[in-house]
Amino acid sequence: MSDSPPSLPSVQTQDGTPAVTTEPGDLQRAISSLAHGSGPVGVDAERASGFRYGQRAYLVQFHRRGGGTWLIDPIALPDLTALREALSDAVWILHAASQDVPCLRDVGLQPPAVFDTEMAARLLGRERVGLGPLVESELGLHLAKGHGAADWSQRPIPEEWRHYAALDVEVLPDLYDLLHDELVATGKDQWEREESEAVRVAPPPAPREDPWRRTSGLHKVRGRRNLAAVRSLWQSRDALAQERDISPGRILPDAAIAAAAIASPSTIDELSALPEFRRRGAARDIRRWWSALQEARQLPDDQLPALSLPSDSPPPPRTWRDKDPAAADRLERSRAALAELSDSLTVPVENLVTPDYVRRLAWQPPDPLDEAGVRAMLAERGARDWQISLVTAPLLTALDDS
Repeated sequence: MSDSPPSLPSVQTQDGTPAVTTEPGDLQRAISSLAHGSGPVGVDAERASGFRYGQRAYLVQFHRRGGGTWLIDPIALPDLTALREALSDAVWILHAASQDVPCLRDVGLQPPAVFDTEMAARLLGRERVGLGPLVESELGLHLAKGHGAADWSQRPIPEEWRHYAALDVEVLPDLYDLLHDELVATGKDQWEREESEAVRVAPPPAPREDPWRRTSGLHKVRGRRNLAAVRSLWQSRDALAQERDISPGRILPDAAIAAAAIASPSTIDELSALPEFRRRGAARDIRRWWSALQEARQLPDDQLPALSLPSDSPPPPRTWRDKDPAAADRLERSRAALAELSDSLTVPVENLVTPDYVRRLAWQPPDPLDEAGVRAMLAERGARDWQISLVTAPLLTALDDS
């Protein structure tokens, strides 16, 4: 663990470093202990992003005053519904809840109510909203970090990692007390509730159309045939990653996919000679990658991907001045009005309203331009009630060209 700043004592675990709960009997003890605790529950989840395929949880952590700290293995205990039911009367405190709620839900841990310490800090105007900086600024303690990006699928989980995982939830109830009280005092507690509830009930995202288009370096690839090569390599890599339960980038980096599509090698030897394919991981499956390229090369023209997907989004704002000067002016006035509101409320602009919503309003305002129209457009895109009530009036004025 890293050394703490000289002026700040380090956070210490309350009862030593917990073991990992892997047996049904131990899980029942965890459930009983947490159920008999009091107050909100600190909750966290650790994944193995960059190591394993997908975003499943490999460790979930719970802490409640009077109920202790529990580290639970959701691989050994894949159905934690009984734990959720035992804590159905408690607020679950998470930091950056949108990152953890989906993987918690996958193991039966749908929170009954959420308090997001990161969102609370944003709404209160904190400049640094990471968990470590918040613990320093709010609790006056140093929280050792450094294992968040580790391979949490590793078994057994090292003691130092377990120590880190325990601390991440043990600090949450104290943070909750301070941040919640300040939200109430400043009249922002309803804002946080709406934000957290939106995360809690958000459905799983719809499958992304053409997910291969997110390949890094795709902007360098020219022509539909070369795009087909990217698609074929990406799909082949994804299937192999799922089969092996390995992060796709560890099997074949995006840079290799883009390089192969751009170079368009005519033989497997030419593919093998590319620097990105000389590395052990890429070279191991070279025949698979060559086959994927061949499949793309043999596609008829009518099966090649389009150069881009159709979009209803406005053009990039940097082009607005030439395309539609009036829209550019509306966007400039809207940004200025929101910046002023942000300063007065001490809330970042991006938390007052999603910037994309503002761009859409400025590019094509509702007709007729009135309060009902602005509110309806914001609600349709997904703005919260508290956001709509705050930004509608300044946006309405800014969008008026008269």
